[in-house]
Amino acid sequence: MTENEIRAKVVATAKKYLGCNESDGSHRKIIDIYNSHRPPARGYAMKYTDAWCAAFVSAVAIELQFTGIMPIECGCQPMIELYRKLGRWQENDAYVPKAGDILFYHWNDGSDFASTDNTGRANHVGIVAGVSGRVMTVIEGNRNHAVALRYINVNGKFIRGYGLPDYAARATASAPGPAAKKCPYAEPSRNIRYGCKGAGVKWVQWHINAGNSGEKLAVDGDFGVLTKAAVLRFQKKKGLTTDGIVGAKTRAALKKAVK
Repeated sequence: MTENEIRAKVVATAKKYLGCNESDGSHRKIIDIYNSHRPPARGYAMKYTDAWCAAFVSAVAIELQFTGIMPIECGCQPMIELYRKLGRWQENDAYVPKAGDILFYHWNDGSDFASTDNTGRANHVGIVAGVSGRVMTVIEGNRNHAVALRYINVNGKFIRGYGLPDYAARATASAPGPAAKKCPYAEPSRNIRYGCKGAGVKWVQWHINAGNSGEKLAVDGDFGVLTKAAVLRFQKKKGLTTDGIVGAKTRAALKKAVK
């Protein structure tokens, strides 16, 4: 998966727990996932009555087997310290996060929050689901005793900082590029020149058009004046013999131009 696909998977995993809450006990499966990890953080097994925002973030990491890049903790401030040790802590409150980044809060922020750094002990944590303009959507465990969404502005009040899991380290593929162009016509085995007709000419015309040369030949299988002129321009551009004949060297150059 690419880095962006991994980030999307983290968000999708967190979203599936939306609505889990303490009142009906559905949050217990989150605590159970957290407690299933060995060894437990600081040797502590969580109770169902404990505050569980950090355990929620940790449970997502455990479920996805991302514990190497998403530190496991049941406390917010200790989780920050683990991100610091990894060199993945972002102190700047005004940082614009990406989906999958971990947002920490401190509730005793001042009225000058936009121009000062909130350095208090973290009280709460969630997973950034996305950013639209200046508004972040965050998925949080134990938000009013449930897994719920919060909408907060970038550099908004109460932001303590961000943990930045190294998703790129888990990426196994590069982002896909544009689909390769594929010619629908068979490559001719003979020289193609002025006056020729048929599928071999269509192969030449298709490659001339597809080679990012700006040509717009009709792919009609008729090697006429326009096709010859286009071939001559191509040969001149590529340093080939400018004879208007599509032999082996010109065919090879045409194929290379499309790749």
